[in-house]
Amino acid sequence: MTNIPENTLDPVELTKALINHPSVTPVDAGAMDRVQQTLESLGFACERLKFGEIENLYARRGTASPNLCFAGHTDVVPEGALDGWRSDPFAATIENGVLTGRGAVDMKGGIAAWIAAVSRFEQVPGSLSFLITGDEEGEALDGTKKVVEHLRQTGEVIDHCIVGEPTSSAVLGDMIKVGRRGSINATITVTGKQGHVAYPQRALNPIPVLVAIMAELDGRVLDEGYERFLPSNLEITTFDVANKTTNLIPQTATGRINIRFNPTHSGASLQAWIEEVCARQAERSGAAIEVKAAISGEAFLTEAGPFVDVIQDAIRDVLKVEADPSTTGGTSDARFIRALCPVVEFGLVGQTMHQVNEATPVQDLYDLTDAYAALIAKYFKVFA
Repeated sequence: MTNIPENTLDPVELTKALINHPSVTPVDAGAMDRVQQTLESLGFACERLKFGEIENLYARRGTASPNLCFAGHTDVVPEGALDGWRSDPFAATIENGVLTGRGAVDMKGGIAAWIAAVSRFEQVPGSLSFLITGDEEGEALDGTKKVVEHLRQTGEVIDHCIVGEPTSSAVLGDMIKVGRRGSINATITVTGKQGHVAYPQRALNPIPVLVAIMAELDGRVLDEGYERFLPSNLEITTFDVANKTTNLIPQTATGRINIRFNPTHSGASLQAWIEEVCARQAERSGAAIEVKAAISGEAFLTEAGPFVDVIQDAIRDVLKVEADPSTTGGTSDARFIRALCPVVEFGLVGQTMHQVNEATPVQDLYDLTDAYAALIAKYFKVFA
């Protein structure tokens, strides 16, 4: 086991304490208080920012630049089937060197490791800050997005940010996220005219219209990929008519799609394309077509350079692995933070996130703390 430097925090004990707060979105259950109290004990000035039901926190120690920020979330997904857990998901346990509990990797363990790493530094030639939300696993409307808006309005400058999501794939440090694909959801509702199947001339069947729309949308090759990004993909997620009668042409048909897109596109350009396809089909068929689109995030890429180098160097020195700078996976709150500064994600192995018996080896928490501490030291040598 890694030796904990004298007068510094133990990341395992802090992870256990955080897990014991059942902070399923949007409930906080005292998790943010625990983070605030710990940071205040380390000399951080903390600002609580509550939007709607959501507890958020921005904390900073120091006033000089550069300001290196850590972003994370204390909220977790529901525990799922309790009878599948080895132990109470909100009473962290350690057995055979493995810590089990909801949020162990996603991402209370990451928060605890960074706080423990920070506790090793009495001061830095700049500032350290935290942006912690309770709304990453939910709709993400009153969390990091609102905090970023607040920081921009108040003139707070963050130079670089680490997000502690569980990015590692098989072993700690083998993958970091230097970008994320964007995401747009669209609900398409076609309204025709209800009627008897024996008299189709008296009706307007919305189903063939929706089929034609979905076929055209699904048939387009969006792109061939982008630097460090896979090709964008469109998936049809629902197709609903709710017609239980065999001799009835229904009045409406509704379908939903999701597009995960790389920087070749913007959310607005894809929304315009969807609306254009629907407008053309409406004109051809005479049906009324409504499109409701929601862009949950734009694609972004943090380019290779000194910031990415610092992270990869720290991982190489401490963990003895080469970190793959990846853009795979879903979205994260990095999509909001990118509006403030360059952002990279690096954290624990994510294989059990959102699963029953979410867990992490205790040693990984200590090793991640060591890597984070090395990252902080290297960062200020390069940027201060």
